[in-house]
Amino acid sequence: MEVPSGLLAKLWSFISFIPFFSLLFILGLLKAAIIGPVAVAIIGSGNSAVVIGLWPAHFIWTYFSVARTKRLGLALKIVVLVSLIVPLGLWPVVAVAGSILGGIGYGVFAPLIATFQAAGQNAIDKCYHCFADGCLSTIKGSCTVVVDFTDFCFHSYFSYMDELSEKMPPDEKPMDVKLMKLPGCLLVGLIGMLVDVPLITVVTLWKSPYMLFRGWKRLFEDLIGREGPFLETVCVPFAGLAILLWPLAVVGAVVGAIIASFFLGLYGGVIVHQEDSLHMGFSYIISVVSLFDEYVNDLLYVREGSCLPRLRYRRNMDRNPEIEKVDNNCCNELESKGQASSTQLISENSRTLKWPIQQYRPMQVWDWLFKSYEVDGWVLLRDGLITIKDIEECIVKGNCKKLFIRLQAWSILQCLLTSVKADASGIVIGDNAELTRSNMPRDKVFEWFAGPLFVMKEQLKKLELDESEEACLRKLVMECKNETPKDWNDSGYPSEDSVRRAQLQAIIRRLQGIVASMSRIPTFRRRFRNLVKLLYIEAIQADASVHHIGGILKARLSGQRSSGKGSKKDGYENDDAKGNKANENLDVV
Repeated sequence: MEVPSGLLAKLWSFISFIPFFSLLFILGLLKAAIIGPVAVAIIGSGNSAVVIGLWPAHFIWTYFSVARTKRLGLALKIVVLVSLIVPLGLWPVVAVAGSILGGIGYGVFAPLIATFQAAGQNAIDKCYHCFADGCLSTIKGSCTVVVDFTDFCFHSYFSYMDELSEKMPPDEKPMDVKLMKLPGCLLVGLIGMLVDVPLITVVTLWKSPYMLFRGWKRLFEDLIGREGPFLETVCVPFAGLAILLWPLAVVGAVVGAIIASFFLGLYGGVIVHQEDSLHMGFSYIISVVSLFDEYVNDLLYVREGSCLPRLRYRRNMDRNPEIEKVDNNCCNELESKGQASSTQLISENSRTLKWPIQQYRPMQVWDWLFKSYEVDGWVLLRDGLITIKDIEECIVKGNCKKLFIRLQAWSILQCLLTSVKADASGIVIGDNAELTRSNMPRDKVFEWFAGPLFVMKEQLKKLELDESEEACLRKLVMECKNETPKDWNDSGYPSEDSVRRAQLQAIIRRLQGIVASMSRIPTFRRRFRNLVKLLYIEAIQADASVHHIGGILKARLSGQRSSGKGSKKDGYENDDAKGNKANENLDVV
C-alpha cells in the first residue's frame, strides 16, 4: 500500500481510521459478550474437573516417585518430600483459578482478534466473516484447550514422574544437599525473599510508566505514519487494538515481575549451597536487584547497565566459553549474510534498513516437522520398518515408542543427513527452508530443542558417513535399542570402529531424548496422534486397493483357464469378454 507522506495526509489517515476501528471494536466486544461465557464454561468446568478428579492420583504418585527415585540423595529427598505438601495442596486452587481467568481471557480476546483478522482478509464476503469469524472457532478452541490440558495431566505428568523413577547410569551421581548447609540456605532464601520482593516490585513500578508511554509513543508513530509492522493494511486495525490493550500488557508485565521476584529471592539459598558461603548468598541478594534493573533497561531500550550496586556473588564470574563460542558463530553468520545485529526495534530498523529480516515462527517449524513426519511415515511403511499393526497399537494404547519416539528421531536424523550432504550452514527442514541460528525463533523452549541439533549436525559432518553407513543407521534407529555398544554387534553395521559406533549411538540416544521431551508437549502430542490416524486411514485404503486389484487379476487368470474347456471359438470369446470386464474394473480402481 502507499504510505501517506506529509502531516495532513498522515492526519487524515489517522482520522479516517478511527470510525472504522471503532465499529470493528464494538462488533468484537459484542461477539465476546456472547461467546465469552461459553468459552469460560467449557475451559473452567473442563479443566477444573480434570484437576480435581486427578488430584489424589497426582498427590500419591508424586510422593511415590520422589520417594523411590535414585536421582536424589537422602537429605535432599527428605527436604523435597516435606516441602511438596505446599505446592501439591495449592495446585487445585491455583489450577481452577487459572482455568477461569484463562477462559475469560480466551473468550474475550479470541473473538475480538478474529474480527480484526477478518477485516484484513481479501475475501468477497468480508462483512459475513467479520460477524461469523471467532464464534465457532472460539468454542472449538476452548475444547482443544481442555483436550491439551487433559493430555498433560494424564500423560505428560506421569511421563515426567516415570522418568524421575528410572534407573540412573552407573557414572551419574545423585543430587544431594549437605545438612550442615541447609540452615544457611533456608536463612538466606528467606531473607532474599523478604528483601528482593519489595525492591524488585519498586523497580518494576518505577519503570512501568516509562514502559507504558514509550510503547504508546511507538504504536502511535507506526499507526499514523504506517511504518514498521503496520505498513500493510491488514496490520493497521491491530495497531488500534494494541494501543487500547497496551496498558493490560504493562499490568501483566508488572504482575509477572512481582511473581518472579519470589523465586529470584529464594535462589539465594541455592547460591549459598553451591558456593558454600553465606557471604556469597547475601551478595547475591543485593546484586539480583541490579541484574533485574539492567534486564529491564535492555527490554525498554534505555541506557545500558544499572546504577544499583552489584557485588561478586560467585567465586568464578568469568563468562562461559561455550556461550562465547555460540555468540561468535552467530556474529560470523550474520556478518557473512550482511546482517548486522542491532538493539533497536524492528519498526525503528524499517526506517533506515532496506534488507528484509526473515525470522521463522515456532509454528512454522512445527508444521515443517509434521510434514516431514508424514512423508517419512509413508517411506517407513513402504520399506516395512513400521507396519499397520504398529499404527493400530499406537492408536489403541495411546502411546507407542516405535512411532512416538523412533519415527520422529528417524525423520530428524534424515534432516540432519540431508543438511550434511547439502553442506548447509543450518538444518534443512523443508522445501527451500533452512533453519539457522540467525533465523530460528527466539524462543527459550525452541532454542533448547534446536541448539543440540546444530551440534549433532556438525558431529555427523565430521564423521563423513558413506551411503552404506547412512542406510544402516536409518535402519538401526527403528529396529535397535541403541542403549549399549553391544546392541550393534549383530546389526551388520559396515564399520568396526568402536569409537565411531559409540559416537553414532550417542547421537541417536540424544535424538530420542529430545523427541521424548517434545512428545510430552500437549499440542505436539495431539497433532502427532492426528498424524498417526491419517497414516492409518491412508495405509488401510492403499492396502485395500492392492488386495482389490489383486483379486480382479486372480479372477481374470482363473477365467482364462476355465475358458479352455469349451470350444476354441467360445474360449476366445469368453476370454475377450472377461478381459474387457477386468480392464473396465481396473480402470475404475
